[in-house]
Amino acid sequence: MLVRATGGPEVLELGKVDAPAPAAGELLVAVGAAGVNYIDTYHRRGVYPRDLPFVPGAEGAGTVLAVGADVTGFAEGDHVAWADAPGSYAQQVVVPAKAAFPVPGGVEDDTAAAAMLQGLTAHYLVTSTYAVKPGDTVLVHAAAGGMGLLLTQLVKARGGKVIGTVSTREKETLAREAGADEVIRYTETDFVQGVKDLTGGAGVAVVYDGVGRTTFDGSLASLARRGVLALFGASSGAVPPVDPQRLNAAGSVFLTRPALAHHIATPEEYRWRCDELFQAITGGRVSIRVGGRYPLADAAKAHTDLEGRRTTGKLLLIP
Repeated sequence: MLVRATGGPEVLELGKVDAPAPAAGELLVAVGAAGVNYIDTYHRRGVYPRDLPFVPGAEGAGTVLAVGADVTGFAEGDHVAWADAPGSYAQQVVVPAKAAFPVPGGVEDDTAAAAMLQGLTAHYLVTSTYAVKPGDTVLVHAAAGGMGLLLTQLVKARGGKVIGTVSTREKETLAREAGADEVIRYTETDFVQGVKDLTGGAGVAVVYDGVGRTTFDGSLASLARRGVLALFGASSGAVPPVDPQRLNAAGSVFLTRPALAHHIATPEEYRWRCDELFQAITGGRVSIRVGGRYPLADAAKAHTDLEGRRTTGKLLLIP
């Protein structure tokens, strides 16, 4: 899948490129499934510029076809998953060995691909950005999306209480099935007032907000004193510049804009997060919902559906 010019989903086109080959420190992998993420739409639109033309996507899972020089711990035929290998919307991709994680036996490519980027993001949010403690009440926006479902499950596993926001009755059902204690349909109820009602006016310890522009003000108003607003994405658009005095007025609250790269920067931290994530999956404590599987040729439709908020769970491209 190629992007020759930035723009809408229609710029995604199926094309042929030379077969890749692994250099030293790299693996050549046959892609079994590639994850579709909002950051892919930012690259496609040019919000985060990349040299043209390029193959989008960075997440997936598949089978090792060849091992480059100086690589240890991997062999042909191994199943691996990754969250940071540019060009993953393809039949084959070169994956840095340091970015590959051995997929545990019994975990299918679909599940592994769907778990990596969002699962690792959810892990750092609940363990490092704000370490959820038993009894904490948290607000999760877009609770029926791939990120929201994972966040909800991981917060519950740490003993927290989840208030989720969704747009429809169907999505409310999914959020509750994932463990959400309370669900606010923001299309019918102002979520700020809903949070106040549900917390007796106290607010929540942390808001996990991947929506951005349309939810930011309400997220800030939903925090308890000295609460944390973790703004980890901007699916509705970028948040305008913020006067720091607003954090004081909101109750000496904290605002952070974290990124996955800074939480898997060392091999040790990357392995720790992957190990805990896949142990939760294989142990049945976390369920991965695949909301849609699209042939690679239908990448434009996957992007359209994702940006149109018509999806639940994780979207995958199948080469």
